[in-house]
Amino acid sequence: MNIGRIATAMITPFHEDGTIHYEEIARLIEHLIANGTDSLVVCGTTGESPTLSSEEKIRIFQYVVQKANKRIPVIAGTGSNNTKESILLTQKAEAAGVDGIMLVAPYYNKPSQQGMYEHFAAIAQATSLPVMLYNIPGRSGVNMTPETVLALSDIPNIQIVKEASGSLDQMAEILANAPQGFQVYSGDDGLTLPLLSIGGSGIVSVASHLVGYDMQKMMKAYYDGEHEKAARIHQALLPLIRALFATPSPSTLKYALAKQGLGTESVRLPIISLTAEEKRAYDLAWREYEEKQKSFD
Repeated sequence: MNIGRIATAMITPFHEDGTIHYEEIARLIEHLIANGTDSLVVCGTTGESPTLSSEEKIRIFQYVVQKANKRIPVIAGTGSNNTKESILLTQKAEAAGVDGIMLVAPYYNKPSQQGMYEHFAAIAQATSLPVMLYNIPGRSGVNMTPETVLALSDIPNIQIVKEASGSLDQMAEILANAPQGFQVYSGDDGLTLPLLSIGGSGIVSVASHLVGYDMQKMMKAYYDGEHEKAARIHQALLPLIRALFATPSPSTLKYALAKQGLGTESVRLPIISLTAEEKRAYDLAWREYEEKQKSFD
């Protein structure tokens, strides 16, 4: 599964009444393709997956596959803390024509490492699609250890891990011991460049909705040996990334996109829209970032 350097964890736009805004999904896909996104991850955390029904997810998978029209890969978030339901949703996603699936570590149940292994293995064996594992202990309540990831990497269609543990040591251990071709992607925008430096492949990004082109520029600079330039872009991105996550995601991102004429600010409870003060804080971070952009070339 080649998902490029930047896979964008895409928002789910909503109308003011909370229904899915499909026309804005179509506009967003075009925006992302034109601005540095190499692949799309739909119905993940940024897509407010906990508030989407299975029926809504399937319709979104179908719609995004249709609109992307094979121009870039589409990865469907089909993981949950219910193995049987994840298998069923994965099979529906495969029927919808997605290019791969993303499976989050089971949340709330807090399974053992062996339980996680058996959960992921059962789903992977129920599909022919490539699989991206998603380790995010801050949300799931459990950390998938490098040993578990490495054991799962022996399953042929488990090909990528999205690592959002925040631990470069953990990522390095996976990279040092994984079979050839197994890839590690960052799940934290702020660790994109550090992960590249230890052999990672890229980022499953939130910030790329807004600054995908600049993130591609940073990665190109790194691979071209222009490390000072890559570091300068990385340093400029960090305050903006912090601003995007100053409130529960994706409320700030949706506000930022709406300011650029994409989507709406609408989110589903229990996520809420920004206060006036929170909007001012983000606006300041964006203005400061725009000033720093001038130094990138």
